[in-house]
Amino acid sequence: MANDAGKIRFAPNGAIYVAPAGPGTTPPTALGDGLTAPTGYKALGYVDEGGVTLTPSIETQPVNAWQSATPVLFNVTSASFSVKATLQETNEVTTELFWGAEWVEQTPAGTFRLDLASTPDLKELSLVVDWNEGAIKSRCVIPRAMISDRGAIQLSRTENGKYELTIEALDSNGNLGYVLTNDDIVATP
Repeated sequence: MANDAGKIRFAPNGAIYVAPAGPGTTPPTALGDGLTAPTGYKALGYVDEGGVTLTPSIETQPVNAWQSATPVLFNVTSASFSVKATLQETNEVTTELFWGAEWVEQTPAGTFRLDLASTPDLKELSLVVDWNEGAIKSRCVIPRAMISDRGAIQLSRTENGKYELTIEALDSNGNLGYVLTNDDIVATP
């Protein structure tokens, strides 16, 4: 196979969407248009210039045998898939995800309160990450996930507030998620 610079990909455009996981939410099975949230999902808005990091990983354990100085196979001990992004928009969805609680309107009207529990309730969510480079579109769908880590918020006079989140896929009928694309990287028979 010859080198092909036309197969080098970037992700200059994209979006992250979330919805509650479970009944009432149907993860998308088709590519989006790159502009519209899937049905039942909400957009998280701007992400910092570092973009979104998708990390599939597996941990294995070697199986050694008396007859060989090297492992004869590897056994999967764990698998994971994480999505990390630093959100830049301060809105209801991003702040509730970051703080792990919901805003409740107070009296007088127009004042809202978000209670930070000493034992937070970990809520499941469904996550979609879209990205494209021109007409080449891709979509990563995680039907079940939870936020596993939150970064610190830096309050500054010269830099906007940012909400760093790491979201980990949960098992969904034997799958962590799936990726859709219209890229011509797969040879058709």
